[in-house]
Amino acid sequence: MRINRNDNGGMENRAPQAQQPAPAAPRAKQPVRDAVPEPAKQPTENAKKQAKKQKKRSKEDRPKRRFPVGCLVVLIVLALVAFGGWKVMQFYSEIDGDSSLGAEQTVSIEQGSSVSTIAGQLKEAGIIQYDWLFKEYVKYSGKASGIQYGDFTLRSGMDYNTIIQTISTEVRRPTTNVTIPEGTTAVGVAQIFVDAGLVDSVDTFLNCANGTDGSDFSQYSFWTQIPDNGRLMKCEGYLFPETYNVYADEDVYYYVDILYSEFEKQTEGLTDTINEKGTTLDDVVKLASFIQEEAGLESEDAKVSACFHNRLESDDPQWSEHLLQSNACSYITQDVENNYLWNSPTAEYYGWPESGAIPEDVLNQYDTYRVSGLPAGPISCPGYAAIEAALNPDQEYLDEGYFFFVTGHPDTDVAGQYFYAKTADEHQQNVEKAGWAY
Repeated sequence: MRINRNDNGGMENRAPQAQQPAPAAPRAKQPVRDAVPEPAKQPTENAKKQAKKQKKRSKEDRPKRRFPVGCLVVLIVLALVAFGGWKVMQFYSEIDGDSSLGAEQTVSIEQGSSVSTIAGQLKEAGIIQYDWLFKEYVKYSGKASGIQYGDFTLRSGMDYNTIIQTISTEVRRPTTNVTIPEGTTAVGVAQIFVDAGLVDSVDTFLNCANGTDGSDFSQYSFWTQIPDNGRLMKCEGYLFPETYNVYADEDVYYYVDILYSEFEKQTEGLTDTINEKGTTLDDVVKLASFIQEEAGLESEDAKVSACFHNRLESDDPQWSEHLLQSNACSYITQDVENNYLWNSPTAEYYGWPESGAIPEDVLNQYDTYRVSGLPAGPISCPGYAAIEAALNPDQEYLDEGYFFFVTGHPDTDVAGQYFYAKTADEHQQNVEKAGWAY
């Protein structure tokens, strides 16, 4: 039997209760003090470096702003396209011409000029701006073959088709042929141009050719090498003999320049040989002028040259004075012989036959029986064969020592034949054979 206790002291059927902790004993009170801040610590050098690295990492970690490269490329392309378009418009404008034309200009196109040369002339004259464009336009238009030579009146601003049409119209200047025979003197050359109606006087031509009127031909190398040694004429020997087709309405400088230009072209290939021989172009021209006068036949030029070389260079005592001894330029005044100082156009120009005597100062410079070596200047304008022979004498006649020559008298059956000799006695016999003994 279960007995239930109902009084307070009795046991009840209860849930166990959690035990409460005992209250803590009160702590002793601490005295209150005023709070004093501690001094701030200075950062060390390592701390500074660490801070700087941290800051750098922070910046690097921050996303960068990149330049829009694509936009730049687009801008460049657009600029190039715009510039290209502008240039193309300029080219089209050049081809189509301008509404306002410039002043008239005369452009002279030489015979045989190429399209490139003509384009350069037009650009230099200000007719066009782009010579390469004009050249290509003419090329691809197929009109190059129709271009003529002559003087043409053009204006800047003309369209290409008008320019091409103008220079394709045959408006040629009047021309004439002038022939200068080999061995012609400078005075004789001047007279040829006067007779052709191209120059008003011999003096006009010679003053230009000698540079005494202020004309300058220093563009030619030979001109500056001609010594000022008292010669009669600077131009003598250099007015190259040839047949020329020249404009009939030009000034005297144009005609002289053509002759000098031809001389330069003909002799420029001789420079190395001249240097090897140890001579000068002027001395070559002097000797060539005598070969031209004395030989007469091109086949005899080198042999006559050998005789002259031996007289000028031999060690033979009889030729120690090295006299050229040519009647073509001497004191001997026989009308039967061509003598530069007596009966040539030059002698007539200076009036020596009229005065009855060749001036003494001229003889001192030109008399080949008095002057040792070559005279002061040439006595005519030699052709190329004589010039080449002066440089390259016949080696056999040179080595064997030929000094004399004579040609057959024109009234004998040996007319035109040449007789060569080594000694004076042999020469005298040849003179008789040639029909010159009296």
